[in-house]
Amino acid sequence: MSVTRKELMMIQDEILAAIVANDKIIIHRHERPDPDALGSQVGLAETIRASFPDKTVYVVGGGVDHLSWLAQMDDISDDTYQDALVIVTDTADTPRVDDSRFTLGKQLIKIDHHPNDDPYGDLTWVDTSVSSTSELLMTFINGSAGRLVLSDAAARLFYAGIVGDTGRFMFNNTTPQTLTIAAQLISKDFDPAAVNQKMNEVTLGQARLQGQVFEALKISAVGGAHAIVTRDQIERLGLADDQVQAAVGTAGRLGEVVAWMLFVEQPDGSYRVNLRSKGPIINGLAKAHNGGGHPLASGAKAKDLAEIDQMVAQLDAIIEAN
Repeated sequence: MSVTRKELMMIQDEILAAIVANDKIIIHRHERPDPDALGSQVGLAETIRASFPDKTVYVVGGGVDHLSWLAQMDDISDDTYQDALVIVTDTADTPRVDDSRFTLGKQLIKIDHHPNDDPYGDLTWVDTSVSSTSELLMTFINGSAGRLVLSDAAARLFYAGIVGDTGRFMFNNTTPQTLTIAAQLISKDFDPAAVNQKMNEVTLGQARLQGQVFEALKISAVGGAHAIVTRDQIERLGLADDQVQAAVGTAGRLGEVVAWMLFVEQPDGSYRVNLRSKGPIINGLAKAHNGGGHPLASGAKAKDLAEIDQMVAQLDAIIEAN
């Protein structure tokens, strides 16, 4: 459902009013965070701290592992949620919110750029037209008539979020507004080249996994591709589960690949599925297999090899239909 410009401004005004009215704010994001999850979560926290120094702001969730250079989480008790405003960024549905205590506050706000299939929260602001939740929050700051201050620390985080979700500005979600905001961010006092370099780094194990994915990749006649990453591979390479994400874009570097899936075996024998596309819409396929996401970048689940075969056939059918 689309909203008018007037309605959009009202939502932003309500969110700002909630931030102003609350002295204690707790911000969550999704599990297994990517740069936009952390960038939007902690970037918003840094913005509130710079704008309202007397407020207490916490960022919570599980370990950030390979993104620990970007931000760290706070460790808070259940009691901290009493009379707190809770904001969840970059998280489409409640099962993916990292730390289930997000429901314990007195008010809940959802801010996201994924399709709004689960409109949770007392206030919900979702805009799928922007590249990232980090970009969305920058429109919030820029539209606040100076009430929200963009600090250097927040700019670094938002920049990382935008770079991550646009694939270094290579994805088609990069718009003139995206680049304008990126230019605004790099005018602040941080080193964007250092952020870019850090985001481009992989471990030796991740590099070897990418090579193994190329070796295992199966490409259909219509340009559908898939590969399976087993638990044995992950363990032999000494990788944590979140480090496997570095191999998701591997197949897309091949010119003959139109859309692809990476199936990552889980400890229980099921598979986490990463779906990506250069054109055909694949989030409907993800939704049909206990997932969802963006039209060209989604996630799903497969319970066994039979479901993998089913998804491979369905992906080819989607490509052929386009």
